[in-house]
Amino acid sequence: MIYSSPALDLDDTRVLNELEAMRTTLSDYLRTPRRWVGRLRRTAVARAIRGSNSIEGYDVALDEADAAIDGEEPISADERTFAEIRGYRQALGFVLATAADEHFTLDSSVLRSMHFMLLSHALDTSPGQYRRGEIFVRDDTLERTVYEGPAAEIVPGLVDELVAALADRTGDDPFVQAAMAHLNLVMIHPFRDGNGRMARALHTLVLTRAGLSAPELSSIEEWLGQHTDDYYRVLAKTSSGAWSPATDAHLWLKFCLRAHHLQAQTVATRMARAAVVWDMLDDVAEQNRLPERALDLLFSAVVGFRVRRSSYVRTTEVDERTATRDFKRLADAGLLRAVGETKGRYYVAGEGLKEIVAVHRRDAELDEPYPGFRGLLYA
Repeated sequence: MIYSSPALDLDDTRVLNELEAMRTTLSDYLRTPRRWVGRLRRTAVARAIRGSNSIEGYDVALDEADAAIDGEEPISADERTFAEIRGYRQALGFVLATAADEHFTLDSSVLRSMHFMLLSHALDTSPGQYRRGEIFVRDDTLERTVYEGPAAEIVPGLVDELVAALADRTGDDPFVQAAMAHLNLVMIHPFRDGNGRMARALHTLVLTRAGLSAPELSSIEEWLGQHTDDYYRVLAKTSSGAWSPATDAHLWLKFCLRAHHLQAQTVATRMARAAVVWDMLDDVAEQNRLPERALDLLFSAVVGFRVRRSSYVRTTEVDERTATRDFKRLADAGLLRAVGETKGRYYVAGEGLKEIVAVHRRDAELDEPYPGFRGLLYA
């Protein structure tokens, strides 16, 4: 027996309808060719990678998560942390690249393969293998065990039951199905390590398989990374400290639907803001007679990336001499500012981009899909 989907109430149905409307709007927007969509979609993957790993204590800057997508070296992250980032990038990349394929089949071997991708750099964690002993989750701040997983001998059967339930795609709404898959995998805790990241990747996989293949629509990992205390609290309240699949999971479902709703609002805000930022960059380019290829570089700097000449050479396919000339020109115009010596040097947004950076960082007000939810969570 695994956790089952709770009955939806009127608020859940309303939120799901609003999510569907936002999904349709965002999908239509993403299908229309725009210069900034590629960068935003790539950054969405980087935000998901960073968010999911930050929950486990592996913190990196957004540009380092982005660098992992292309296998570039980190700027400041330590070797162990960046290995974790690369592993998750590989597992999430597999999900986004294959789950939407009509021939894709989800079974337990896929989950074990994803786990191997995630932790192949740490062979002492038995990547790709189920745990063989009991497992406990500890809260070091409270100095106590907060969760005990089910017995190891029933783990394979529970995972098989989970993937069998996911094979039936005619029942629950995909957002509900993804939330329950996430909950069940994290509660089964089938592996020695990486269970949280696996559960969050499975959440994305279920939605990707349902046609929400854009990471802007299928992933709430960025939001979870920013609200880790809420995430742990709702898991604790749902489990009551041990494997208890008969427990009502309604609070967990509302938590996930709320996260998707708020994340979708955030993405819509970013889309609108990107259009304004690019119009402003067009004006900057015209005033300074900049080549078109430099605009994506400036946009990355506005987002907060530490941009490197090596990446610029790779993405624009210009030679080293041209890249050096472009960077000097941008620095002389005050649009970029160099940091560090020649070896390891990178560039950040300069004073000339200050106004545009302020527009990009402007806070947005989000509508609460479940009024009073946090009061309920912390009651």
